[in-house]
Amino acid sequence: MHDQNRVHSTARCTPRIGSLARSIAVSVAASLVAVPGATLAWANSPAAPSAQDAAPPAAPAPPAAPAPPAAPAPQTPPSAPTAPGATPPTNGEVIEGAVNPYTFEPVDPSSGNANAVRDLLHSMGEDAIEWFQHVQTLSNPFFEGRAPGSRGSELTHDYVEFYLKKAGLEPAFPSEPESKSWTSHRQTWLLPGGVVEVVGAGVTIGDRALERGVGFEVMGNSGEGVVVAPLAFAGYAIDNGQDGYESFEAEADFSGRIAVMLRYEPLDETGHSLWAERRFSEHSAISRKVANLIRRNPSAVILVNPPGAVDGRTALETTASSAFGPAVDVPVIQLSQEEADALLTRADPQGRTLMALRRAADQGAQKSFNMKDDVRVSITTDIEQGGTRASNVGGVVRGKGSLANEWVIIGAHIDHVGYGEFGTSPRYRGQLHPGADDNASGTGALLVLARRMNEWAKSEAAPQEMRSVLFLGFDAEESGLRGSREYTRSPTLPLESINVMVNMDMVGRLRNDELTVAGVGTAEGFLDRIRPTFESSGLKVHADPSGRGPSDHASFHSVGVPVLFIFTGSHGDYHRPSDRGHTVNPAGAVRVIELAESLTKQLATDPAKLVFKQAERTAGRDRGYARVRLGIQPGLTEEGDAGVKVEAVSEGTSAADAGIAPGDILLAWNGTLLEGTANMMEQLRGHKPGDVVKIRLQRGAETLEVDVTLKESQQRRPE
Repeated sequence: MHDQNRVHSTARCTPRIGSLARSIAVSVAASLVAVPGATLAWANSPAAPSAQDAAPPAAPAPPAAPAPPAAPAPQTPPSAPTAPGATPPTNGEVIEGAVNPYTFEPVDPSSGNANAVRDLLHSMGEDAIEWFQHVQTLSNPFFEGRAPGSRGSELTHDYVEFYLKKAGLEPAFPSEPESKSWTSHRQTWLLPGGVVEVVGAGVTIGDRALERGVGFEVMGNSGEGVVVAPLAFAGYAIDNGQDGYESFEAEADFSGRIAVMLRYEPLDETGHSLWAERRFSEHSAISRKVANLIRRNPSAVILVNPPGAVDGRTALETTASSAFGPAVDVPVIQLSQEEADALLTRADPQGRTLMALRRAADQGAQKSFNMKDDVRVSITTDIEQGGTRASNVGGVVRGKGSLANEWVIIGAHIDHVGYGEFGTSPRYRGQLHPGADDNASGTGALLVLARRMNEWAKSEAAPQEMRSVLFLGFDAEESGLRGSREYTRSPTLPLESINVMVNMDMVGRLRNDELTVAGVGTAEGFLDRIRPTFESSGLKVHADPSGRGPSDHASFHSVGVPVLFIFTGSHGDYHRPSDRGHTVNPAGAVRVIELAESLTKQLATDPAKLVFKQAERTAGRDRGYARVRLGIQPGLTEEGDAGVKVEAVSEGTSAADAGIAPGDILLAWNGTLLEGTANMMEQLRGHKPGDVVKIRLQRGAETLEVDVTLKESQQRRPE
């Protein structure tokens, strides 16, 4: 069992402390911004008694006797008039004379207890302070939302490595691929599909060169090349649209031409989609439309925002925001509406404007056609497709005896979604996503647990037989579990030597002492072995058998490693800019860390190695992030593709009743394009039990539409 002297006595009062923590955390945040090596002002002070052991608050003191009347104060000049609605100024006081800075310590109970924040955190214990510092730091805007390839991502790598070293953990990776010696704390690789680096780009129309970022922009999925060619107008570039809509003439071939494509999908006279009640349908997905064009052999592609689209964009994208699907082999650019209007009016045989061409495409009356041969455009793109540098960061607590060559892996992803260019609702793009709970909370728990485990392993209390423990901070989880997939593809130790992988993702909002531990069905007799640990924790543990799910444990489960996934639940701030540091629960996090520590010690010292078992294919427990539940376990679509892949379906749920099956890809919700899991969760939050929604899905080569009657969530939690 874990050390009884570290915060254990305070852990049983989580509800009271957790609520207080939220009320003061805004003030605490300003005090806890830290850099590697910094220590909190109160970190080395004697710990305050636990809330459980402390005496009850004293009764208020009786009012003091009235003081004798003071002598009249000298008259002061009248103060300046106060602006309407403003708070009137108060008269200050000036006390002249020398001040000793070493003894100056004002005490005035009427102005509040300046030590209240410090005392509250001390009542939670040193581990709560340490964890809270990590979360506040990693979710600080200075870390830029920790998106792979960003400066904030590199800072995160440095931060995690610093604290693993500070805790005394050994390196976890070789410095060179062929080396057998572990001398580095990082496993670095190139993340495919990253933002291209534009070395040079130019667009010339007639004798006029356009300015990049004003008249045009290179798209994030562009290829490179030099093209001078006439145009072909492809309308909305939609194959097999709604009600038989088709953008292309039969046998259309754009060889030797630059294909011009309108963004989105057919619009009505007011500028709203003809095919979706809200925003746009799945037919508007740019990656699919670009693929439709590439099959018809253009020399380059030009994207144009249609004028008058109420729910659409008018400005140019950036290269970073426009990696719409996998990279193609030809230049792909976007023209501004102004430049496109002038160009198309010249190039169209009938002299139609951009708006007129849009309306013709809206009605389906205009299919693809070649434009004037003598109106040519020059496009040059010189780019590098090198990918994005990403790094897993890890450290080792070395085992002992005959079990030392077997392993327990403790993991947490260290990245987030940056400024919302991916992995979030389109309305949040360009806004900082701090990622406090997701997953600065898991990263902080990893660092605290790494320190505690290394201290224990080196203490006299540690047994002489124990497995080694590898602590791994995974990069690029939000990009599709890339970090954990990279590790399982290029492991630094034999996969068969791994006893279990324990994943901590979103562990910062313990509510009602209740959390989920998934994966208890991924080894034979697993739950029976760890049930006593759950019961002794004092927590309400939802023991989910599934080893799948949208987090890094799924990568290990897929290669036959037993897994556990610790998760304190979803909430309304998931993948939103509001997932900030002041929303987490430090006292609750300590209880989660204690549970993780107890599990780690048990799984590192139990002589009987776990035997992997394929868990029942189920979507897992209702996590209560909306009033209604669909009942699927979301998986991952191919990079750049819209939609939500169905990994598993729970029996008796809305999805199961509607016939949704594993392997389906959910494309649209009531006609609105599903861009990913966050978008689906947003849709769910807008419904009540009994609502019937139409979900369009892809099953193999077939596209279907099903009616889904939404059932009530059984685990609804406050946001």
